[in-house]
Amino acid sequence: MAPIHKVAVVQLHPKPLLPAENYAKAESFIRNAAREGCRLAVLPEYHLTSWVPDEPGFRESCADSALYLKKYQELAQELNICIVPGTIVELQGDALHNIAYFISSDGEILGRYQKKNLWHPERRHLVSSAHQPHVAFDTPLGRVGLLICWDIAFPEAFRELISDGAQIICVPTFWTMRDVSDEGYALNPDGEALFLNSTLISRAFENTCAVVFANAGGPPEKGENSSFAGLSQVSVPHIGSLGKMGQSEGMSIVDLDMNVLKVAEENYKVREDMKREGWHYAYTQIRDASKL
Repeated sequence: MAPIHKVAVVQLHPKPLLPAENYAKAESFIRNAAREGCRLAVLPEYHLTSWVPDEPGFRESCADSALYLKKYQELAQELNICIVPGTIVELQGDALHNIAYFISSDGEILGRYQKKNLWHPERRHLVSSAHQPHVAFDTPLGRVGLLICWDIAFPEAFRELISDGAQIICVPTFWTMRDVSDEGYALNPDGEALFLNSTLISRAFENTCAVVFANAGGPPEKGENSSFAGLSQVSVPHIGSLGKMGQSEGMSIVDLDMNVLKVAEENYKVREDMKREGWHYAYTQIRDASKL
């Protein structure tokens, strides 16, 4: 029988340039998730620093990235919970890299991913992973892949991960309702929410996978009156969004039934078609089909 994994999506509101305070809040959420029996907790992109790259102190606020990664490893081991600590911005010489990690419940780092598809304003500040392949990895919850924020706009990223056997794809995100021009916002003030809800469910269906989406939330004192998009959720085929949140900071705990993914693949046979000899999109594959 397929397992059911209890998963926490932590919709943290990151305060700019305050990594110690943001870490303390993240730790509190993760401890609560562990008390509720969760096997995995996923945090948002830029959760330690927020995204304020033009602020004079931004690079300095990223200087202790290795220290915070170690803290998360120790926390995972202490609580016996897997953690995706959102993304951590790392200084590599003069360059900034936006990195997501998967930390196992024994504290070991099982996966590392550098953001590939940079949002347009990020390109002045961050270095992309460019032509490095998307790689899945084995975890206590099964085979997992990592993507970050704007990556969700590219179906190719998901297909590459499921070609490598991913069943669960974790997506730390920092997405707001005003990530468009004034002209785009005027067309539909809820357009970014429409983008997120439509795309996440589509990716789950078309890849027979679970998408664990953890977005930044707005400050709790503002409630739902925020420009932060939020909408953290776990998206699965057949059912849609599980545990979907609003826009404010908080945490949602979801029972992820892996049998749903099995039923979806039995019905849609996406992976079966992808590994079939003579598959008409085989030219897009960079790996053999042995892990499908």
